[in-house]
Amino acid sequence: MAKRWLITGCSSGLGRALAARLAAEGERVVATARRPEMLTELVEQGQGNLVATGLDVRDQAQCEAAVELAVATFGGIDILVNNAAYGQFGAVEEVSDSELVAQFETNVFGPWRLTRAVLPMWRERHSGHAIFVGSVAGLVPFPGLSAYNASKFALEGVAESLASEVAHFGVKVTLLQPGGFATSYSASLVLPGRRVDDYTPIIGGTLSGVRSMNHAEAINSPELFADVVWRLSRMEKPPLRLPVGPDAEHFLSPAYAARIKEYDDVIEAGHHTLA
Repeated sequence: MAKRWLITGCSSGLGRALAARLAAEGERVVATARRPEMLTELVEQGQGNLVATGLDVRDQAQCEAAVELAVATFGGIDILVNNAAYGQFGAVEEVSDSELVAQFETNVFGPWRLTRAVLPMWRERHSGHAIFVGSVAGLVPFPGLSAYNASKFALEGVAESLASEVAHFGVKVTLLQPGGFATSYSASLVLPGRRVDDYTPIIGGTLSGVRSMNHAEAINSPELFADVVWRLSRMEKPPLRLPVGPDAEHFLSPAYAARIKEYDDVIEAGHHTLA
């Protein structure tokens, strides 16, 4: 049976590839983007299975309107994919309050408010699946991506807390942990208004790496992401966390192991008992 989807950030990259794949599979899709004119071709290719609307996830009214459109068009939402995000570059000292708030408004507060808008219908129906597009950067810190790291770390907390709150209602939650994908992320990376030259030797490599990421030989394709999410949607018991892309394991496995070792070392040394 076809499922009904609401997906954010469909103008390019992961969201666009997913929306196209789902429409081709006969799913019912509401694809959203801040600039809905970017979705015209996607709608034309959707074979009547896809509708598009403008959505800035920073706007509560637009979030509610997108949910209402999905209900009016398809009768409801089975799966919400919180995908819209961008990267703010800069060391902690370089990123201003306004830049930090803007990063969290899109990457954390947006998914929160959109999920909040669909939860009443899911509680009543005792079903639904919230998918959050996190990142390996939700566990692995990258120098110069402090704000982006912080937002993805926070999204981990949102997803895990939500999962514990809604399991009783039959609502599922999955946090995706993608590695590197060929998207517009690198081109849209926002530089801080204030630069501190002392950090250049430390964070310069991260910036050049992100800028050239799409040209890497091992970069993952958005179609791989779409295939993983398609298969995820067919699981009766989807996982809470799901690495996406072969390189995700390369980043995540040593990061998890390092945290466990650090914890064990602290306990063994008795530091946790210091007054």
